Amino acid sequence: MGADRRRYGLGRVMRAPALLATVAVLLAGCASIPDSGDVEPVKASPPGESQVRVYAVPPREKAGPDEIVDGFLEAMTSDDPDFAMARKYLTKEASRDWKPGESTTVLRAAPDPAPVKEPPAGAGDTGRTYPLYGDRIADVDSAHAYQPVGPTPYNGTIHLVQEKTGADTKEWRIDSLPPGLVLGESDFQRNYRSMNKYYFASGENWLVADPVYIRQRIDPTTRMDPVTQAVKVLLDGPTHWLKPVVDSPFPAGTALQKGTRSLEFDDRNALKVPLNEKASKAGRSQCRKMAAQLLFTLRDLTSTPVSQVELLADGSSLCVLSGDQAEEFAPDRTTGRPDNPYFVDSAGRLSTLHIGADESVDPVRVVGPFGKDGPKLGSVAVARDEKHAAGVSEDAKTLHVASILSDGELGDPLVESKGARPQDRLSAPSWDGHGDLWIADRDPGQPRLLRFEEGTGAPRPVTIDGLGGARIEALRVSADGVRIAMLLSEDGRTTLRIGRVERDGSGPESEVSVRGLQPVAPQMESVTAVSWAGPSRLVVVGKESGGVEQVRYIQTDGSTSAAGVLPGLSPVTAIAAADDDRQPLVADTQEAGIVGLPMGANWQTMVESGSSPVYPG
Repeated sequence: MGADRRRYGLGRVMRAPALLATVAVLLAGCASIPDSGDVEPVKASPPGESQVRVYAVPPREKAGPDEIVDGFLEAMTSDDPDFAMARKYLTKEASRDWKPGESTTVLRAAPDPAPVKEPPAGAGDTGRTYPLYGDRIADVDSAHAYQPVGPTPYNGTIHLVQEKTGADTKEWRIDSLPPGLVLGESDFQRNYRSMNKYYFASGENWLVADPVYIRQRIDPTTRMDPVTQAVKVLLDGPTHWLKPVVDSPFPAGTALQKGTRSLEFDDRNALKVPLNEKASKAGRSQCRKMAAQLLFTLRDLTSTPVSQVELLADGSSLCVLSGDQAEEFAPDRTTGRPDNPYFVDSAGRLSTLHIGADESVDPVRVVGPFGKDGPKLGSVAVARDEKHAAGVSEDAKTLHVASILSDGELGDPLVESKGARPQDRLSAPSWDGHGDLWIADRDPGQPRLLRFEEGTGAPRPVTIDGLGGARIEALRVSADGVRIAMLLSEDGRTTLRIGRVERDGSGPESEVSVRGLQPVAPQMESVTAVSWAGPSRLVVVGKESGGVEQVRYIQTDGSTSAAGVLPGLSPVTAIAAADDDRQPLVADTQEAGIVGLPMGANWQTMVESGSSPVYPG
C-alpha cells in the first residue's frame, strides 16, 4: 500500500482494500504485486531507487463513498499509465477534466479525509462531501519546479455523486476534486526524484543548474523513462524563476522526435538524442553548447560518467560532444586543481589548510599583506582564481583586497562602515564567477548590499526587490554569478533566502539588482550559517522550531531529504563547502576549533584555534 496511507488499513477499520497486493521483502524495501493487468517490459532500476511500488486497482462493485475516496487517494500514488485506475474512481466528466500533470501539492503526511458531511434534509444535493486536511509543505508546478511553503494548513474537498453505470445500477464516483495530484511527502519522494537541468548564464559561456523534479520511473502521463523525461524538461526551457538570467541555445520549437519515449545509453555510455527538424537550424558551435547542456543534465541520472552525446535532427547527425569536451562549459568555474580551504588563524592572518595529505600538514600563511603582520582579519573571501583575497578587519569596520601570490603593501580600504558595533558593520565578503566582490554593510543607519567590479574601485550599490525591513546578515554568491544566498534578519528571526542576480548591460557601467527573493528553508526557525555546496545545493546550519541545531544539505529550490542531515556537531559559527563534493566540509565550532568532514568519515579537528573557514569564492 502507499507508504503514506498505510494507516487506512491499520489505524481505522479497513473497508474494501484499495490495492490488491502481495508484500515481499526486497532488499531494504517492499514490493506490491498486482494480480491482473497488462505485462510490460521494464528496465533495471537506477542505483538507489526506492523498491516500494504501488499498483492501483479499480473500485469494487457497489463500493461505498468511503472506499471510493480512500481508493482514489491511494491510486494517485501509483505509476499507473495516465492514472487509468485512478480515473475509474471519477465520473466521466471529472476524468476528462482532471489533469494530474498540471501540479502536485505536497503534504507532510498523506491527505486525511474528514468524516463525511451528510447533505441537509431536503437539500437538492444528494452527494457526499469529504474535506481533506493536512500540512502543505511544497508545491510543484507544471514545469516541475519545487517551491517550499510554510508549512501551512491544507484544505481541499472531494465530492461524490452516484453515477449511472447500467440500466438499473448506480455507483459512487468523484465528480469534484482538487487540481493535480495531492501527495504525502513520503509518497512524493518515492515517486519523484530531484535533478538539475542546465542553461547558460545570460551572455556567458558557462552553465547554471536549474533543479526540477521528474518521475522515478515511467512518467504516467507521457510514458517516458527518466532519461527521456530529463531531455524533455530541458527542451521545455528554464523554470519561471531562473528564466530571466539564463539562455538556451536550442532553436525555438526544438523538441524530441515525435513518439520518443525511451532513450538508452550504449555499452560506452554514449547517447544519441533524436530531435525534430527545428534543431537542424543550429550551427556547429551552437550545437556543441546544446550537447553540453544535455551532458551536464544527464549526469544526475547515471552512476557512471556519460562518455558523449550525439544530437540528431530528422535522423541526420548535427554534432557529437564528449564529456571531457563539455568541461569548458562547467558551472563551477574552477581552476582545474583541487581547492584547499583557507581560514583566519589565531593571530588574525589568512592561512591555508591542507587536506588529503598522508600526514598532518601545519597551516601555511599566504604570501602578501594578509599573511604578514598588520591589522587583524575577522573574515575573508578568496577569489576563485586564488590570486587575490578580500579581508574584513577584526572590528568589521574596513574591507581590503590584496594579492595572496606576491608581496606588497596593503592599500586603502575599499569601503568603511560607520556602524557603531561590529555586528552592525561589514559582513563576510564573497566573490562571484565574474570576479566581482560582494559584501553587505549592516549599518542600521545605512544598510546596503555592495558590489566591487573585479574586486576594485568604488562600491556599486545593488538594489534588492522584496527585501522589506529585513537586514542582510551574511551572503554567498554562486560560482555561476546568477544566484545569491542571503541570511536575512527581521523581527528577531534569521532566515535563508535566495535571489536572482540580474544584470542590465555589461562592463563597469552595468546595473546589477537582486530579484525574485524566495525562501529556501522555511521549515527552519533560524539559520546561522550557509555555504554553496555545488551547482544547486547549499549546506546550512540552523534549527527547526523546538529542535536542535543541525548541519544539513538543502537544494536551492528548498527541497530536502533525510539523507541530507549530517553528523551532529557542537555549536557552529561558520561553514564552508567546495564546489567539488569530494572535498570535505569545513566548519568553525565554539568547542572543537576548525573541523573537517571528509567523505565517509566523521568530523575531525583540523586546527584547534582559528575562524572564518572558506573555500575559494
